[in-house]
Amino acid sequence: MSKAATVKKSYYRRRRIRGRISHGFGIVMLIFCSFIFLLPLYWMVCTALKSEAYVFSVPPQWIPNPVVWNNFVRVFQRMDLLKYIKNTLILSICPVIGVLFSCPMVAYSLTKIPWKGPKYIFPVILATMMIPWQVTQIPMYTIWSRLGLVDTFVPLILPSFFGSAYYIYLIRQFMKSLPSSIMEAARIDGASDIKILYYIVYPMCKSILTTIAVLVFIAGWNDLNGPLLYLQSSSKYTLSIGLQMFRQAANPEWTLLMAASTIFTLPLIVIFFLCQNAFLNGIQTTSGLK
Repeated sequence: MSKAATVKKSYYRRRRIRGRISHGFGIVMLIFCSFIFLLPLYWMVCTALKSEAYVFSVPPQWIPNPVVWNNFVRVFQRMDLLKYIKNTLILSICPVIGVLFSCPMVAYSLTKIPWKGPKYIFPVILATMMIPWQVTQIPMYTIWSRLGLVDTFVPLILPSFFGSAYYIYLIRQFMKSLPSSIMEAARIDGASDIKILYYIVYPMCKSILTTIAVLVFIAGWNDLNGPLLYLQSSSKYTLSIGLQMFRQAANPEWTLLMAASTIFTLPLIVIFFLCQNAFLNGIQTTSGLK
């Protein structure tokens, strides 16, 4: 074997070794970061299954013994969880419908309809993203109050049917990658823009629409400020408000509080795992990652 071949073989061997070390280091870092992120979740579930006497035991009890499933039953007895869950589902699902109805239409008009408006309208839409919600909450509350719609679900649902700047931006970025030739062929065949949107564009945007649906649902499920601002009757309270009230009234019973928090968090985890493939594909495509 020549000297050049020996050097080349040695180079590739060192490169493989460095690749394996880098790959192993990446796996170790992922495991470490996963442990850091999952530890609070595990501790929440673990505390929810403990008896009150072992919550602050030293050393900490990492595995509940005995497992107290009755904590979840007591939470339902102490809180009207079914009512809170119903209200939270209304305020989480209806905005999803509103966003999926309005935002694709705006994004489609900004990308696939030839007119001069997009270069003026899109910067204005982006500019609204720079205004914090805290700045607009007082004028918005004044408007809804004068309309007599405070203490109803309307202020928390109706705005979603008029679009959201961030989701319009995401859908626009995705639609820009769609081939315009398909829309042009449909127009030649006599299809209107509404038919093109609902029968051609919507199916092609399935991944980004699923991503947005998950994001909107999670935002509605976790929202505390909106319901706290507009809802006054206890019959309209959501899970986030109920959990906050329970935290203040639990005195504090940490096992019941963690059981309620587990019930609050579990649907979000289930939804993410059910939609994770479409969610990740939508994020990758929109952000330009390959």
